[in-house]
Order: sequence, then C-alpha cells, then structure tokens
Amino acid sequence: MILCLTPNPAIDRTLLLPSLTLGNVNRAQRVIVAAGGKGLNVARTIHRLDGEPLCMGFAGGHSGRLLADLAQKEGFSSSWTWTNAETRNCTILIAQNGDATVINEPGVSISTADWKQLSQDVQKQLPMVNRACLSGSLPPNSTAEDLRGLLRILVDSGKQIWVDTSGMALKVALDYPELCIKVNGNEIGDMLGLELNDLASAERALVLLREHGLTTSVITLGPVGALLATQEGKWHAQCPKVNVVSTVGSGDAFLGGFVSALDAGKDWPKALCDAVAAGTANTLSPGGGQFGIETFYEIHEQISVQAI
Repeated sequence: MILCLTPNPAIDRTLLLPSLTLGNVNRAQRVIVAAGGKGLNVARTIHRLDGEPLCMGFAGGHSGRLLADLAQKEGFSSSWTWTNAETRNCTILIAQNGDATVINEPGVSISTADWKQLSQDVQKQLPMVNRACLSGSLPPNSTAEDLRGLLRILVDSGKQIWVDTSGMALKVALDYPELCIKVNGNEIGDMLGLELNDLASAERALVLLREHGLTTSVITLGPVGALLATQEGKWHAQCPKVNVVSTVGSGDAFLGGFVSALDAGKDWPKALCDAVAAGTANTLSPGGGQFGIETFYEIHEQISVQAI
C-alpha cells in the first residue's frame, strides 16, 4: 500500500469545451467531477497500475463529504482528517484548440490543531504502508512548523517518502535530506534561482540538490523528459512526441507511475521509464490519472532511458 497525502485536496470540475473565449458565454460539451488535488491524481495513477493507494488529507463541509464519496466510488482506501473548513473546488477548462486553463481556489485556513491531528492520523497509518507521497500545496496560512511536524513523523517512520510541492513547502522539505524530491523544472528553478529549460541546466540543479544533502531527486521537464539522481547513478528518460490534450495532472501521474514501479520491486531506470510513460499517457486525456492502460503500455515501448 502507498500513502498518498494531499494537505489541500479539492473537488475538480473539468469542463470540455469546443473553444474558450474570455468575456463570452462558453458551453461545455462534457463535465467530469472527481476527487482532486495532486495526491488524488497520484492515487488514481497507482490504482490504474494495479497498486493500492491510501488517500489522506484534510476534508471538511459538504465538499469534503463529496470528496470522500468520490474517492470511495473510485475504489480508493482513505482516512480523512475532518475539519471545520470547507474543502475547496477547482475548475479546469479544456478547449479543443489549446491546453487547459486551471482555476484553483486557495482553500480555507487550517488550524495548527488540525495539522497536529493530521500528523497523528498519519502516524497511525504508516505501519500499514510501504512508502508515502506528500503532494501539492498547503492550505492558506499553514506555517513551516505545521509542515515540519508532519515531515518529522514521515521521516522517522523509516519509509521511503516522496515530496512533490513548491514554494515555502518545498523550501522546508529541502531541509530533510532523508526525503526523496520530485519537482518540475519551474518549481526547482524558482527555488534555486536558475532557469531550467534543457538537460544541462537540469543536471546543474541536480548537482545543487546533492550539495544540499539530498540523495534522491527527480526533475521533470515536459517534452524534454525527466532526470533522476540517486546514490546509485543518474538517468535521463526521453518521452515520445504526442498530441497533447491536457497537461493537468501529468506530473502527478509521473509520480504515481514511479512509486508504483518501485513498490513492484523495479530498479531505478525501469521505474523512471514507468513514470515517464504514465506522465505522457496522462497528457492524452482530460483529468489527472485518467489515461487508459493500453495507452500507457504503447508509450512505454517508445521510451528510452540512458545513464548520464
């Protein structure tokens, strides 16, 4: 079982449109309502690849109950930390003539007491999981100390812990060398003060992360592929060119594919191949983790992984 932590989950409403014109009435052809947030997309990918996710995070109000119901209907095990704060909603507009437009609500502030409760709830579940992922943004007004309390419990478990976040949360995570970091080029570029747009700049970022004390890091670069650095070596995986429908959730699908492969006992290069296949397959359909398994395997055959 893989723990998928989403501190700031949402109800994702994905609207498929023939076109999108600002300032005009736009009529959707199809609407997809799903339990959302980066960790839910990770869980959905793990589930599609025959793994077993355990979803955790804050939930509250009518939207929180809908979140729990939607996750259950998809077959996910879950253990939510209930609060008085209403779970947020996010709207994703996907037009046929362009990539997605995402409108993310910020969410509602969570108290320090709620964070402590989440940490306690996570601690109870950790003995039952093999590894864990902490994904996405934090609720408004969350502090570095709130996050540190949770990260300390995760690290002390001795399990492999992956973190995919940005901003303040990423800065805090970098203080824990025991963590495994998965970021995209923009997220880590902003943190390190670099512009990441090619393999050379991404390799430089991996060196800086190693100098910071981190032993396991992944940087995704969209069409350029992904780079992985561990104590055992470095690898680059190149994805095939595809006709992108939406990139929403593709980084989450990447992480879901990666940890699923590791959970199945695959080595680092094979896990990286699975990750890129899941992330690329995700771009061919609307919604995070909604790709078809046949598409995953078709793309998998086209991916090359090379040692750096």
